[in-house]
Amino acid sequence: MDVIKTFGNYVEKWCEGHPERARWLLKTGWEAENLKFTVAPSKRMNPSDQYLAKLMMNAMLQPLKHPESSVLVSVFTPCELIQEAGLYPYNVESFSCYLTASQAERAFLQNAEDSGLSETLCSYHKTFIGAAEKGLLPKPKCIVYTNLACDANLLTFHRLAEFYHVPVFSIDVPSRQTASNVAYVAAQLRALKRFLEQTTGRLIDEDLLAERVARGRETLEEFEKFQSARADRFIPSDLVSPLYSGMTNNILLGTEEEKLYTEKLLKDIKNAPPKKGKHIYWMHTIPFWSDAVKEALLLNDSAQIVGCELSQVADLSVHSEDPYEEMAMRLVYHALNGPISRRIEAGIHHAKQAGADGAVWFNHWGCKHTLGGSRIAKKRFEEAGIPMLILDGDGCDRSHGGEGQTSTRLGAFLEMLGDFDHE
Repeated sequence: MDVIKTFGNYVEKWCEGHPERARWLLKTGWEAENLKFTVAPSKRMNPSDQYLAKLMMNAMLQPLKHPESSVLVSVFTPCELIQEAGLYPYNVESFSCYLTASQAERAFLQNAEDSGLSETLCSYHKTFIGAAEKGLLPKPKCIVYTNLACDANLLTFHRLAEFYHVPVFSIDVPSRQTASNVAYVAAQLRALKRFLEQTTGRLIDEDLLAERVARGRETLEEFEKFQSARADRFIPSDLVSPLYSGMTNNILLGTEEEKLYTEKLLKDIKNAPPKKGKHIYWMHTIPFWSDAVKEALLLNDSAQIVGCELSQVADLSVHSEDPYEEMAMRLVYHALNGPISRRIEAGIHHAKQAGADGAVWFNHWGCKHTLGGSRIAKKRFEEAGIPMLILDGDGCDRSHGGEGQTSTRLGAFLEMLGDFDHE
């Protein structure tokens, strides 16, 4: 019996008439998985990845346990203010990933499409909307989101604000990298401080916020050091840890727990053996559920994912001592903000940093920004000496998987990298 599939079926089934019961099952199942991370961690995972799995699961459980103290956020929302207000980030993309991992996404996707949402809308957003409107996911304290970098944000969070009847705050991020745009976004973040204080009745300490933002920058700097150090080292890689770091480097940035994670990474790299196999840098989300991708890259000595662009979106060359300007710079100078060339240049830089032998540009179904830039990206990566595979699929919806094509194309790409090495 497939335990996970059975679990997912019951979550979907109970949502039809007993959503509170389904939510209890979801929380209980995830708590059991979290306990497993403590008492029986995978022996093939590094200590840092073991810690990260538990850290991410804790972040997922808090909104289920304490929805009244949670803020629904888009993935790139600066969460330091939210944390300083004593609230938990409640992230749309993360919850959809976990529902997919629990094999409970299909009914919620269908529910969203049956309600009138387009099939081409991002499946992460559709899964969350469907689960929310089925009653599985609890009502948050409020909603805070940005227009960065997904156009589905504007529809999703407006709809969820109406559904939950909670206060909402949107952060508008202009596409050009200018000082005036940084000032514009910083002013909005100061307004966000007032919004959170009014919503919670709790004052945010400016000095503690500055410490938190500074800690976040140190965390990102340590992550960059790790990515540079891994270029000539072998680090066993699964398919979810790169995504976890992409989430925690955003929604948990500024916490002591996330800072400890990067410290663990730097400790692990000191003990890592020399490089073996091919290093693959991954652009966009990872279809961690795919058997074809698992076969090629899951804890594989011959090829490993050595980075995911979602965990390296900040431009650390810009800096401000003012915490609001620092957070604003992270948004305005974000790698996915502005023309596609900025995203491609950042990807090439980080791929080279991690010693990548090749890169995968994952055309996640419904992500127009990614689909539209794929051909330009392939040309520029290969001009920079990094072979690139454009892989079509869906990071959340199994029905858009195309497993046969994925297996054939990914396998051929990895074989080509072996031949490329001898040219």
